[in-house]
Amino acid sequence: MIRLLAGLMWLFRWLPFRVVYVLGSGLGNLLYLLAHERRRVGQTNLRLCFPDMPEAKRNQVLREHFRAMARTILEYGYSWFASPDWLRKHVHLEGLEHLQAQEGKPVILFSGHFAALELCGMRMALETRVVDIYSRQKSAALDAWMHNRRSRLGNGLLLSRQAGIRPVLKALKEGWRLYYFPDQDFGPRDAEFIPFFGVPAATITGLSRLAKASGAVVLPCFASRNPSGIVFRIEAPLADFPGDDPIADTRRTVALLEARIMDALPQYFWLHKRFKTRPEGEAGFYDKV
Repeated sequence: MIRLLAGLMWLFRWLPFRVVYVLGSGLGNLLYLLAHERRRVGQTNLRLCFPDMPEAKRNQVLREHFRAMARTILEYGYSWFASPDWLRKHVHLEGLEHLQAQEGKPVILFSGHFAALELCGMRMALETRVVDIYSRQKSAALDAWMHNRRSRLGNGLLLSRQAGIRPVLKALKEGWRLYYFPDQDFGPRDAEFIPFFGVPAATITGLSRLAKASGAVVLPCFASRNPSGIVFRIEAPLADFPGDDPIADTRRTVALLEARIMDALPQYFWLHKRFKTRPEGEAGFYDKV
């Protein structure tokens, strides 16, 4: 199965970016029709976050989101097999000077789950040593394969989420740059209910705590995709971060993430059950999903 998947992705690697973009549109339309459960999750999330948006508009956003995620699937061919020259040509870095100015300092690249994050991580590995925290795959063979492909450029270090925070702090102190996405629901442990588009969402305060423990500079960075390529924009360091209150820090970074999501609404990952964990006594939003 892995060989078949690798073979298909290797073939897609040879297709022009614009062709994969168009193929992703067709695949996304099909997935929108077939993936009933994920479609309902997306509809629930968009309804909660944008109650005043007309339903037709929300459905339009969700259809385009399925197209964006389908393109992500097909782009694994580029992530796993494309040359460094291809990555430099098709993933355009903006604001690299903000990273270069942090020479010798621990750095956290803070982002959210946007559709193009995989290719952006590979592109960043051409500029600096990048740590990515990942969840182990159920299949040991698939997990080993993905680990091999994601670290193939020699500048990438994958650390399992299950290993805890100590390896991450060690890597930061050794000069690795952490590519960090603290915007998913990992359950109630170490989480606070922070409003996400007005809806309380279980949110880890790890960005603030990691920055304080390591002395890292935090650089927001966000991805957007268009038919000709991907733009990965690195922003100026967060000023006066972290502060004395991890919850206030987290509210600040969530607000920043919300603003960047609005810049590329269909490209944010709406198929995740972001509001699965609820305050005690509150009914779940996905009980019928």
